[in-house]
Amino acid sequence: MPDGKPAGVRCVQLDDTMGCLIFGRPERPAFCAGLQPSAEMCGTQREHAIRWLDTLERLTAPA
Repeated sequence: MPDGKPAGVRCVQLDDTMGCLIFGRPERPAFCAGLQPSAEMCGTQREHAIRWLDTLERLTAPA
């Protein structure tokens, strides 16, 4: 997504299992590469992480 990913739109680089198709590759956006997981973000279950990322996306969406 050369112009970025709009809030609420699934990243085109996610496969059917929500894995990043360009993980570790130079074309991976700097934002994605710089997003470091933490216990606060990930919690103990995948659903916690998805909710955290959804909240982050909503809070940083343009008005």
